[in-house]
Amino acid sequence: MTATPPSFAKTPDGAGQARDLLADMLRAVRLTGSVYMNARLTEPFGVVTPPQFDETKPLAHLRHISIFHLIASGRCTVELPGEEPRAVAAGDVLLVPFAGPHKIWNGEVFEEVSAAGLVKPGPIDGMWKINHGGGGETTRIVCGFIESSEFLFAPVFRSLPALMIYRSHNEPVGAVITSTVNQILDLADQAAPGADLMLSHLMQLLFVEVLRRHASDESDKGQGLFSALGDPLISRALQSVHQDPSRRWTVDDLAREAGTSRTVLADRFRAMMGQTPMDYVASWRMQIASGRLRDGQESIGAIAADVGYESEAAFNRAFKRVTGTTPGRWRSESKDMSGKIMLPA
Repeated sequence: MTATPPSFAKTPDGAGQARDLLADMLRAVRLTGSVYMNARLTEPFGVVTPPQFDETKPLAHLRHISIFHLIASGRCTVELPGEEPRAVAAGDVLLVPFAGPHKIWNGEVFEEVSAAGLVKPGPIDGMWKINHGGGGETTRIVCGFIESSEFLFAPVFRSLPALMIYRSHNEPVGAVITSTVNQILDLADQAAPGADLMLSHLMQLLFVEVLRRHASDESDKGQGLFSALGDPLISRALQSVHQDPSRRWTVDDLAREAGTSRTVLADRFRAMMGQTPMDYVASWRMQIASGRLRDGQESIGAIAADVGYESEAAFNRAFKRVTGTTPGRWRSESKDMSGKIMLPA
C-alpha cells in the first residue's frame, strides 16, 4: 500500500502526542484478528447474529471481540437493539465494536434465522460460510473479527459507538481503508498458502485505520477519548502518565506537565474523559499490570512496584477493587482462557 494515511488529529499542537497515545493504548490490549465468515445471502433473507461478548459470564472482560461486516456486493439493512435500522450497500464497512446482537436483512422477511444455525466449513481453516435466502438478489458479506485482551480497562473501546459505518461512496473514506478492504475480499475466497496470516494482519490494519478515521471525525466534538487525544492540555497530561506510570502522580503534577492550573485540568479532564485524572492514572496502571500478569512470569510484587504501588498488599487491594478478583486469580484464569475464541457463536 503506497497511500499515505491521513492525519487523524485535527489539533496541530496535540497531533503527535495523540498518535503516540492511540498506539500505546492499542498495543496494551494486544490486537489480533482475522476473517471468519463468508456469507452469500439472497433476497429475501433475515439473519440474526447473537452476542459474542457476554458480560454476565465470569471473567468475560478478559477477552473482547469486535465484529466487522464488509459488504462485498448487493445491499441490506442492519439493526442493533435500540438503534435505528441502517441501510448499507456494496463497498460499505460496518464495525460492531462490542459484538452485540444484531440482525441483517433484505426484502420482506417472515422468519429471521440465527447465523449460528447456518454456518458450514469454508475453504480456509477457521473460516465459515453461509449460503441462505429466497433466491433473489445476492448480497455477499465477508465478516471478520478483532480480538483484544483486558477489555475492562481499555478506554479506546469504551469510547466507541455501538455501530460504525464507513461508506465507500462518501469522500474521504480513506485510501487505506478502501485498499485494505479490497485485499480482504480478494483473499477471503482463496485457500492459498499464507492467506490466513495475511487476513489476520489486514484485519488489524483495517481496525486501526477505522479508529484513526473515527478519531479525526471526533477530535473537535469536545467530549470523549478521541477529542481528548486531540486536545493540547489533556493529551499532554495523558502523555505524562503513559511515559511514567509508576510516578506518584497528583493532579497538581499533571497540571504542571500540561501547562495549566489544577482546576482547569481537573474540570476539562472530567468533561472530556468522563473520569478524574487520578481515576485514569489508576486505570492505566491496571491496564499495564493485567497484561504483565497474563503474559509474564514476574512476581506480583515486582509488577506492583513497577506500576506505582508501595507494597504488594496495596496493589492487591486496588486490583481487586477494580476487577473483583485478585492478581493471582486473574493470572491463572486469563492463561486458562488463552486461545479460546468461539466464532461464530
